[in-house]
Amino acid sequence: MVHCNNQSMPPPMIVFVLLGFPALQEAPLLLFFIFLALYTLIVVGNLVILVAVVGDPRLHKPMYFFLCNLSTLDVLFTTTTVPKMLAMFLSQHNTISFAGCFLQMYSFHTLTVMESFILVVMAYDRYEAICHPLHYPVRMTPQANARLAASAWAMALIIPAPVMVETSQLEYTARATVEHCFCDHLAVVRAACQNAGTKHQTFIGFCIAMTVSLVPLFLVLFSYGRILASVLKIASQEGRAKAFSTCTSHLLVVGTYYSSIAVAYVSYQMEMAIDLHVLSNVIFAILTPMLNPLIYTLRNKDVKEAIKTEGNQDEGMEQKTI
Repeated sequence: MVHCNNQSMPPPMIVFVLLGFPALQEAPLLLFFIFLALYTLIVVGNLVILVAVVGDPRLHKPMYFFLCNLSTLDVLFTTTTVPKMLAMFLSQHNTISFAGCFLQMYSFHTLTVMESFILVVMAYDRYEAICHPLHYPVRMTPQANARLAASAWAMALIIPAPVMVETSQLEYTARATVEHCFCDHLAVVRAACQNAGTKHQTFIGFCIAMTVSLVPLFLVLFSYGRILASVLKIASQEGRAKAFSTCTSHLLVVGTYYSSIAVAYVSYQMEMAIDLHVLSNVIFAILTPMLNPLIYTLRNKDVKEAIKTEGNQDEGMEQKTI
């Protein structure tokens, strides 16, 4: 924590200095090209899924409606942090305004919460499809799907807001150093003055983070527990394999997401170099959005066929143009 000595400033005069990766300060171009490549892969991969789902009537199903929400979320999630990181690496401009920092922090944590919720909704969709197949078309109507997605977005927008407001009321020096590549809540709290109630903010932030991570995880596991019990009742092995195959991609995404969260949480509880703390959070911010489109394009037959169809249509249009 920072000792302010009565030198705290009002918000308009505060600038946050992003420390980035201290051990790699001499290689900004290398970092720039690495993160640019990862960001490009994330955006292109998720846009390919969006185009494939929207363009193929066969994918106009609840499962793929929620997949579109996930892909949109992943693009927004990385866009809140990576462009600023790229600018920092390329121009060495590592400062961000008070308003910009808190907007980035609120967006990042809102989208984090939203990812947890949308994974729960996707698990519920698979539960209804496998455990109640006859009622599935009636329960998972377009209107019901829209309400589920809208509820997830609304809760995600509300939950982080009180903590963000409280954190903005802490005392900061004119140039507060944030030991991170972007404005993460705990890193910003650590940049506040030592006597500014930072322990309370750290505790509240940790409790909310654990709640919005563990409760959705419990709901996902509960859904798949019911799915497993239902699938085991299917007599034929082929039927069981077909039922499980519709869940594989989602389970891989859930495993990737919660593994990256676990790495980030563990790093905060351990004494280690700043670079490793930052790296663990960057992995959380980039790994899942990057792997999600790869998982769904490699593991999901319907999505692969839709992408091939879109590609063939584009080739046909080009040939007609020529």
